[in-house]
Amino acid sequence: MRNFVHGAAMWHVACPQRPSRVAGVTMAGFRVGDLDALRMVPHPAVTLLLEFGAGQPIVDDATGRQQRGSLVGGPGLGSGGAVWARGENIECVQVRLSPVVARAVLGVSPAELDGVVVALDDLWGRKASRVRERLGEVSSWQDRFALIDALLARRLEAGAAVDPEVAWAWNRIVGGRGLVRVDGLAASVGWSRKRLWSRFRSQLGLPPKRAVKLVRFDHAVHRLVAGEGAARVAADGGYADQSHLHRDVMAFTGVTPATVAGEPFLTVDGIAWPSHETPAKPHGSRDLGSAAGRR
Repeated sequence: MRNFVHGAAMWHVACPQRPSRVAGVTMAGFRVGDLDALRMVPHPAVTLLLEFGAGQPIVDDATGRQQRGSLVGGPGLGSGGAVWARGENIECVQVRLSPVVARAVLGVSPAELDGVVVALDDLWGRKASRVRERLGEVSSWQDRFALIDALLARRLEAGAAVDPEVAWAWNRIVGGRGLVRVDGLAASVGWSRKRLWSRFRSQLGLPPKRAVKLVRFDHAVHRLVAGEGAARVAADGGYADQSHLHRDVMAFTGVTPATVAGEPFLTVDGIAWPSHETPAKPHGSRDLGSAAGRR
């Protein structure tokens, strides 16, 4: 377990010793005595927060609603800087789910999580309480990670896979760091544009163009956190100019690039999420690796 200090707050952060058996899943454990007004910065994943400590995280979402306890948020949660988390004596495991596997794991499409935070109890019922109890019963973070990993693997196997064409399009966007022309995605998988856009939105929770912008933004802000200049990030990251980057960062976070570079939600990533996620290949699907050749 490593420590992350932000202001007067001390975060204790734990990471799994081995990757998840489920492609498209990463986890980190957090123990925070006093979490004071944490801005949730949009990320190209579904966020699953599993709490088990003496306190409960409290999240105010974009609709003005307040949720407590174990929570789920869709890809891009926090757009506009409108979602905030806080709480005392928090212990939790945060899971980042690729939208490709999220529908099977959660039992609902990420499209039902658009811009809102949902209590896990609303999705899993009494099973959510049992997960909380089991996390509290084990004594080590590695045992907690193993418990959650086994749970996610079982749910993935029993759940409904997304269309392989949709998964290929998502992985192409992620693999290209958002530097992808969305008009060519449908042709690459042999679908009409309307069909891909409809399936992509309904199964992953956001349209392809929004996915491209979100993935590009995510890479850009992490480069800003690493200390790179905004002009260089804009030039390398597919933005027309520095003003374009500024507008995108403001739209996603509500703050300027200079401010977002110091947001604790991002600055803790170097400890909690030290490596990039591997794009998920859907279970039970055929290989579309050669789809790009069908132009």
